[in-house]
Amino acid sequence: MIKRAMLLAGATVLPMSAAVLAQPVAAPASAAASPDAATEDARLTAFLDAEFARDLAMRPQLATRLGMKEGKDRLDDNSEAAQLQRLEARRASVARMKASFVRDRLSPKGQTNFDIWATELERMELQYRFRAFQPPFYSFLYSAHSTLPDFLINTHTVSDAADLQAYNARIRGIPAALDTALAQTRQSEQAGVRVPRFQVERIIAGSRAIVSGAPFDGGADSPLMADARAKVGKLQAGGKITAAEAEALLADTRAALLAMQPGYARVVAWAEGALPAAPSGRVGAVSLPGGADWYAAALRINTTLDLTAAQIHQTGLAELQRIAGEQDALARSAGFADREAFYADRAKRFPPQPWTDALREDYLRRANAIIARNRTLLPARFNALPQYRMEVLREPSFSEVAGGAAHASGPSPDGVRPGRVYDHLLGVTKDPAELTDLMCHEGVPGHVMQGDIQARQTGTPKFRLVGGYVAFNEGWALYAELLCKEMGAYQDAAEDFMRLDAETFRAARLVVDTGIHAMGWTEDQAVEFMIKTGRLPPNQARSEVRRYITMPGQATGYKIGMIKIMELRRKAEAALGDRFDIKAFDDLLISDGSQPLGILERRVDQWIAARKAA
Repeated sequence: MIKRAMLLAGATVLPMSAAVLAQPVAAPASAAASPDAATEDARLTAFLDAEFARDLAMRPQLATRLGMKEGKDRLDDNSEAAQLQRLEARRASVARMKASFVRDRLSPKGQTNFDIWATELERMELQYRFRAFQPPFYSFLYSAHSTLPDFLINTHTVSDAADLQAYNARIRGIPAALDTALAQTRQSEQAGVRVPRFQVERIIAGSRAIVSGAPFDGGADSPLMADARAKVGKLQAGGKITAAEAEALLADTRAALLAMQPGYARVVAWAEGALPAAPSGRVGAVSLPGGADWYAAALRINTTLDLTAAQIHQTGLAELQRIAGEQDALARSAGFADREAFYADRAKRFPPQPWTDALREDYLRRANAIIARNRTLLPARFNALPQYRMEVLREPSFSEVAGGAAHASGPSPDGVRPGRVYDHLLGVTKDPAELTDLMCHEGVPGHVMQGDIQARQTGTPKFRLVGGYVAFNEGWALYAELLCKEMGAYQDAAEDFMRLDAETFRAARLVVDTGIHAMGWTEDQAVEFMIKTGRLPPNQARSEVRRYITMPGQATGYKIGMIKIMELRRKAEAALGDRFDIKAFDDLLISDGSQPLGILERRVDQWIAARKAA
């Protein structure tokens, strides 16, 4: 077994600049002790809550995520005019904040809230400036054709008849939302940004799946019809509606779905027309007009640090070399010659096999059991503990792909919607020793736990309950995999070996993402690297690379975030010596929501200073 000290000492240290999108001005030492800091903090919180309420009025889907009823019958207006309206509103809001508050009079926590509200404006400015590079059908994970039904199924909760009526109203709003997305995608095409061929093909298949089945044709219910039927069934079983009311609600759902169908027909028509000119092969940002500037912005948005593509690429190569050495050491301690012998033994004993319903049922049972077991390990390591329900589910059929990446969503602030992990169970199975690490990353103490604690924050502005930064969120989840080792979550050497396998995969992402978008790599070149170096099976390698192609920079946040967190941990350990408390440190990381890495570094520095002074 590799000791924790070895893991910490071996991690690559980047020369990471703390120059985040909004670099805060260092507060004077007296600022935190200002007698009116508490009063100013309360005033800032009230101000930001009022500003956030104005923002929510323009974002009804976010309001639903927060468990609010307001606007529950509407979808977000994502037109270019609405995007500009939200940007101008944020510009005015930040200007009002800076005119109304002296930052140095706030406590350190108040300064963090001040800085993050301003940082969000700078992110919005970049995203609006480069909006042509992000057409709504471009993203492999968040394409408009699938995110809308996914939102209704997994986020729009139904606790009474009015909620189901709002659900039906939102179905009726989908065609207009799709038309807006089509118009923006065509504008991007005119600017030379075309949706890659593989994504166009996926849009066609996914759109057809959404409008297949009842009430569109014979056979089983379509995805939205099945979801509505399940939600109405729960209302009826709970005595909240009568049988007649249930039938009336479902009749309205059927009518709304039939009204929705032409919207998807227009999406399919566009996609079929776009297919002949859709690019393949070299499809990274570097292949697009102005794409180099876009990729630099995407790296800044996703890492919250000033790092070049070349720096990130070299960091990935260095991390791959370090992790390989740790795998070799672990393999030898388990009686194998090296990591290749360990991998060969696992492949022989657990060869991939096609998924069956029985295998899926067993997988989900084991995944949920791991989440439950990990929760029992937390009190020895954390003071801040998750409180809400969690569950692991299969990815919805209209967005499921062979080899697709698992993902998570935190609970709603009221806990009505539990924290969830979604996984793709198509194609072939993986080594069962991988599952614990995956649940550590996506579930506990990873994304779902972090989302649970963030959603339940008190005494902080409401905007901090949602949203987040890729480098922090994914850096935390990757760091959580190491925490699982330290907590004793891995049951044997194979599970620990697969933790390092997962870290290899994240390091390979740094190389591949920058290779695709800054160095002209082709899709096949990137897939080959992920198979040979990232150790992924072919279908997963293909799925992952397509995600990176359509979401430039996003995949770099994982390893960059973890490296920064580990850098800060080493810094605190060195500064505090015997006074370093890992439990308090981990609480510090997770207790105050998602934040840019530069702001996190400032908070750690303040924590170190406070513990030294105690």
